[in-house]
Amino acid sequence: MAKHPIYTMSVAQVYPHYVNKAARKGRTKEEVDHIIRWLTGYTQDQLEALLEAGQDFETFFAEAPELNPMRRKITGVICGIRVENIEEPTMQEIRYLDKMIDELARGKALEKILRS
Repeated sequence: MAKHPIYTMSVAQVYPHYVNKAARKGRTKEEVDHIIRWLTGYTQDQLEALLEAGQDFETFFAEAPELNPMRRKITGVICGIRVENIEEPTMQEIRYLDKMIDELARGKALEKILRS
């Protein structure tokens, strides 16, 4: 079965959309970065280098230093699909990130988004 096109898409192509979505609701780039770092374990310098290098989503998640175990507490619907029911691991990681950015844009407190 062919891979979903998002796997080969550069994170840098989607990142500005994450930031813009958050900014439209008065949230910041720093909050978006914080969410990504929390989810993946990348440092800010690593994140910036990967964005500049054009890292694709599949590699971005496959090589993440430490996927946060608390991410499994992320539940809900994104793109009409419950994130906790997604069986393909890479797609689930991508949708976890999408869900967290949506929560940020909806005004949810960062502590709650990070399942603190």
